[in-house]
Amino acid sequence: MCGRYRLTRDGKQIVEDFAVEGEMEWTPRYNIAPTDPVPTVRQDARNPVRHCTLMRWGLIPFWAKDPAIGAKMINGMAETAATKPAFRDSMRMRRCLVPADGFYEWARIGAKEKQPYNFGMADDSVFAFAGLWDRWRDAGGKEILSCAILTTRPNALVADVHNRMPAILPREHYDLWLDPGITDPAKVADLLSPFDPRRMRKYPVSQRVNSVKNDDPECAREIQPATVQANLF
Repeated sequence: MCGRYRLTRDGKQIVEDFAVEGEMEWTPRYNIAPTDPVPTVRQDARNPVRHCTLMRWGLIPFWAKDPAIGAKMINGMAETAATKPAFRDSMRMRRCLVPADGFYEWARIGAKEKQPYNFGMADDSVFAFAGLWDRWRDAGGKEILSCAILTTRPNALVADVHNRMPAILPREHYDLWLDPGITDPAKVADLLSPFDPRRMRKYPVSQRVNSVKNDDPECAREIQPATVQANLF
């Protein structure tokens, strides 16, 4: 799964990197957690240009009776998203990009200890998770836009830490994933394969990232092997 990530660029750079129309307000984040508002990039059938919208991380299906269900819907499996009731309509008509420049996973070491790792691009560039979004309204008409990140099989870099990884889209596939004219999930399913591990790197970070209360550059700072051991024992 993907339960924590970072996006440390500001809104101006997000707009530039994703060729988004308009402006985007975003303060760099180093420890984004479920239910937080996060930037998403989408393209509607009535508006062919890309635009950026803040959405709650944790998809609330439009038919849900209780929006609290979204806290359990932060991820969807790429292999089953087209058939699961919570995701199938979004997989057909409401796909999005979720910008990031790193994500965290925890490796179990010993009976109780876990070591967090940061995963990102080898050149530390911004990338995009394959996302789905939905629009939920309460009885009074209040609207909540929410999103989920799709996951896939791990590549060779992630496999020794976790059995799943976020589905990262190569830049050349952004247009196809966002195309509102494609409503058959089978036509985009191949985009959700594990990302090339040769274009990525991982490194250990401190257990400071374990707490959602911590959201600063120290969460993403690489630590040395000796410090890793000190983290664990």
